[in-house]
Amino acid sequence: MASQHRKPRSAGTRVAGIRTPALATAALTSVALLSQTANASPSDDGKPSLEEVEKKVDDLYRQAESATEKYNAAKEKTTKQRKRTDGLLNAVAQRTQKLNEAREELGSRAAAQYRTGASAPDTAAFLLADTPQDYFDQNHLMSRLTDRQKGAVDAYVTEQSATMKQRQEATESLATLTDTQSDLKTAKATVQKKLGAARELLSQLTAQEKARLAAIEKQRREAAAREAAELARRQAAEQAAARQESGGTSSGTGSSPTAPATSASADPSYATKAEKALAFARAQIGKPYVWGATGPDSYDCSGLTQAAWKASGVTLPRTTYDQVNAGTTVSLADARPGDLIFFYDDVSHVGVYTGNGMMIHAPKPGAYVREESVFYDGESAIHSVVRPA
Repeated sequence: MASQHRKPRSAGTRVAGIRTPALATAALTSVALLSQTANASPSDDGKPSLEEVEKKVDDLYRQAESATEKYNAAKEKTTKQRKRTDGLLNAVAQRTQKLNEAREELGSRAAAQYRTGASAPDTAAFLLADTPQDYFDQNHLMSRLTDRQKGAVDAYVTEQSATMKQRQEATESLATLTDTQSDLKTAKATVQKKLGAARELLSQLTAQEKARLAAIEKQRREAAAREAAELARRQAAEQAAARQESGGTSSGTGSSPTAPATSASADPSYATKAEKALAFARAQIGKPYVWGATGPDSYDCSGLTQAAWKASGVTLPRTTYDQVNAGTTVSLADARPGDLIFFYDDVSHVGVYTGNGMMIHAPKPGAYVREESVFYDGESAIHSVVRPA
């Protein structure tokens, strides 16, 4: 993905307690050099170089993904606010109906008193007052009403007070809904703008240039996969050595990212849930990334992780910003299959860890759900690891 986020690493460096294999690091470096030498200088016609286009497109995709998470948050907030507003409006309608019924009751009693010649001005004046309390304070109406009249007035006053309060709440809720809808519209426009700019840049490339870009990305993914495989082999060797030193009685510490979900050291209940989440995620491989999508035909990154864990009975929040706080943070060295791997400083991307340094994720616009190395964008892109259940 975004090559500008990838920082060069020296052989034997450590990330979250894991030593990066020198061989795989060299492979990634060779891919980086390949991309840097691909039309590294501007062409004679003034067009940007292939490297410049790649960087711009990757950056636009990253910005679009970040804007997508903001859109998801705004959409979720708008949905909740609309539900609250609808509830308040329904309550106001019901209160208004009760208020009208109480008003009619008072009107009927006033008319009956008038027809019989009884004294009715107090009740009539009450109905014409700006508010019941205004009339009470000025004319002491209640002292001149019968018990049945007082009951009718009390009912009216109660309904009017409740109606006024709910009308105010509904008005405020509508104003908030307008704000959230505006935020949603802004986020949507931002996503569309970034994706449109990326498509425009790519449309200017020749078929040969597009093929070269695809080849560079493929080689980068393959190098990252080799890094993950080398890491898995190294961790397995270290665990075997540790078991031999302990006389072969140890079942392992479970601290390796290569530890299987069925490891005896893992929490059995978590392992069961993780297995279901991973099975769901694997079934989605090949489906397209679509921003704002939560399935079943397409997903964005957080939509996929939310759906995967929902399949195991665990409800995750909608956005990466909230999912990163929905569990226990662990080091990459302690990652287990099923854990969530978050990326970038703005926590705008997430995948489901599968073990052996690999994950399943919905990568970016134009791509499909796939399994690849957690180092797909370099070790510096990894933000954190969270165990959600």
